[in-house]
Amino acid sequence: MKILVIGSGGREHTLVWKISQSPKVSKIFCAPGNAGISHLAQCVDIGEDNMVGLANFAQKMKIDLTIVGPELPLSRGMVDEFDKLGLKIFGPNQKATQIESSKVFSKYLMKKYNIPSASYAVFQDIKQAFDYVKQQVFPLVIKADGLAAGKGVFIVQGIKQAKEALDSLMKKKIFGDAGEYVVIEEFLEGEEISILAFSDGKTVLPMVASQDHKKIFNKDKGPNTGGMGAYSPVPFYNDLSRETVLQKILKPTIEGLKKEGREYKGVLYAGLILTKEGPKVLEFNARFGDPETQVVLPRLETDLIEIFNAVIEGNLHKINLKWKDNAVVCVVIASGGYPGKYQKGKVIGGLKSLEEMKDIIAFHAGTKFQDGKVVTSGGRVLGITAWADTIFKAKEKAYEGVEKIYFEEMYYRKDIALKGIK
Repeated sequence: MKILVIGSGGREHTLVWKISQSPKVSKIFCAPGNAGISHLAQCVDIGEDNMVGLANFAQKMKIDLTIVGPELPLSRGMVDEFDKLGLKIFGPNQKATQIESSKVFSKYLMKKYNIPSASYAVFQDIKQAFDYVKQQVFPLVIKADGLAAGKGVFIVQGIKQAKEALDSLMKKKIFGDAGEYVVIEEFLEGEEISILAFSDGKTVLPMVASQDHKKIFNKDKGPNTGGMGAYSPVPFYNDLSRETVLQKILKPTIEGLKKEGREYKGVLYAGLILTKEGPKVLEFNARFGDPETQVVLPRLETDLIEIFNAVIEGNLHKINLKWKDNAVVCVVIASGGYPGKYQKGKVIGGLKSLEEMKDIIAFHAGTKFQDGKVVTSGGRVLGITAWADTIFKAKEKAYEGVEKIYFEEMYYRKDIALKGIK
């Protein structure tokens, strides 16, 4: 099979790496890809949101299966366009993707189908939003309705922070139209976990649990990022929680979407919080998580291409997901200044010495070739991912790998996976 992966981040590098292990695959293309992906796939200079260009390429090259990595092309209807042309593609259609592209729709769906989540209110008018905030108990959570690359959530401790968040979203429009509506939620306490699940619209197969680290600084301080690292398994996520999540969250969500005329085929990402009342939904995403994918897929034994085909063809009930009984830790190395302003074009050293280590890989997120050298080209640059028989050993190995990498102003958290060891 000839495969096309759309995207250029660490998630897409992980997908390409896993797909390359399938005996069914003869050739992989990635558009646009990155420096790391180029070792496994032929990178194609077509933007991830260029639907016409990507569809033309898939037709010309007789691509057997296309996999969409990022949320933006999904939200713009890439799956619908490929379907119209008879091109096989993995991912939810535009209507189903709205569970991620609109927080307002997501909250409506959860309320209607009794899926446990935080109480909330929706506003389009900034004055009404601020008047509402003044009557609430802090902390509160303020979210942009639309896509904001994982950065559109503000946890506010008081009136001043709430006003700043509302001004940023609704007046300054730092995320553009994504902030036209805002969702204001009660703050939930507990440990956050990420559950990814395959769905063909009928069957739901959850993957192993992982825990992301969203804040930029150690001890979960500072602003949100796209994710500074992750680990799997999550020792405090037990069998009872798994069954509750499947029966009260994942299945009702897929069934609810179907009742709303939005059959969901692809990967559903549930960002959950384990509260005293049980698991509750913080957010849904309509694709593989990043960096969760980097720690989940290395544990997967089942052929990923078989799973993708089963999802598309509606035969997911025939798949038996098998997982390795190991632990994986990913530490993200970012550009200095991220998630704010940062510089690009910094030469990355140490990649060769890391390649000589066993059971560890550098998944490239924001890299490119420049004058024959690998340089930084994004906020999150590399995801140093290691596996071992325990979380502690995998963490030690991942940080050993991190120490081999160097570029000017590089930054990483030093406490990834510590919660999984306690």
